[in-house]
Amino acid sequence: MISALLPNYARADLAFERGEGAWLWTVDGRRFLDFGSGIATASLGHGHPHLVKAIADQAAKVMHTSNLYRIPQAERLAQRLVEATFADSVFFCNSGAEANEGMIKMMRRAMSDAGKPERFRLICFEGAFHGRTLATLAATGNAKYLEGFGPVVEGFDHVPFNNMNAVRNAIGSGTCGIIVEPIQGEGGVRPADLQFLRDLRAVCDEFGIILGMDEVQSGMGRTGKLFAHEWAGITPDVMSAAKGIGGGFPLGAVLAKEQFAKALKPGTHGTTFGGNPLACAAGNAVLDVILAPGFLEDVQRKGRKLRSELDAVAREFPTVFADARGMGLLLGLKCVLPQGQVQAACVAEGLMAITAGDNVLRLAPPLVVTDSDIEQGVAMLRRAAATCAAEARAGAR
Repeated sequence: MISALLPNYARADLAFERGEGAWLWTVDGRRFLDFGSGIATASLGHGHPHLVKAIADQAAKVMHTSNLYRIPQAERLAQRLVEATFADSVFFCNSGAEANEGMIKMMRRAMSDAGKPERFRLICFEGAFHGRTLATLAATGNAKYLEGFGPVVEGFDHVPFNNMNAVRNAIGSGTCGIIVEPIQGEGGVRPADLQFLRDLRAVCDEFGIILGMDEVQSGMGRTGKLFAHEWAGITPDVMSAAKGIGGGFPLGAVLAKEQFAKALKPGTHGTTFGGNPLACAAGNAVLDVILAPGFLEDVQRKGRKLRSELDAVAREFPTVFADARGMGLLLGLKCVLPQGQVQAACVAEGLMAITAGDNVLRLAPPLVVTDSDIEQGVAMLRRAAATCAAEARAGAR
């Protein structure tokens, strides 16, 4: 008999009742160091006092009124994001997939409004992940995720990541634009070459097509910049954001330059919950912390520290890990052994890590992780790797 809660997730047998910083406690009292952050979402960790207070205070006033009316909290959050980014305007929604749907619609509608409705195709990249809706699954292009859901939404062309020749070859008379993740999180924590991102900006300008950036996982300070594309010194035309933007509260956004944002006129797109007072109170609280002087620079420092330690662990256990990769606090270890085996060994040591494509163990601790947390996490990882290496030796005998 099916469970009351739909069993479409392979859930670990862990249930958490409280958290503090980068730590979580289960209902039976066990403590875990969270280097997954709810899939790079709990940007301020667990129980952050400023975020908790902002949500509680707003919940006591008004949580939801709908977008039939002005929402001051959303207006403030949008203005702050505009001031801190390339964007001129922001649309709020509830999730990364919804943000990417909005970005896709905005790009296509902008090209149609420019008198070129036949140009609706979007170039995407092998190894990408853009969400679980029918359109974002098509943009993702993973056959395993698409199986059984009927005809694939038309208009997405996939080319190899970091391959500019393939991009140029894919541009045709029906091309609307390009959608790229600066770091492919689900695809194996694979950063785009910075020159590749610069070349994408240049080719979009050359051919008059639109550059869309999926920063759902890589954005909101995760790499030590507010958004990861900043490392390349470029600006997209349209960008999606979610995950860390609400610190764990459901919130997504589409940020855009004016000429593209104005494509979504009243009646063209909408959301019931998106940008409600409670979600935007959370978003403003997260920005308060991330934009505070020195915060992002400290994320960069901690990212370098953790990456250096991961490089050392990979060298120490070559039968377990092939290499370390990633940027800031979005890092991964390419596994030699099955990633699930390594992940289980980490959990046994009290370290929560998540998996990604390309047999990668993904490490995305909260941005407020401390140096002590990093040192303890690396010690746990080293013990887990030693266990896996011993198991591999025993299995080889």
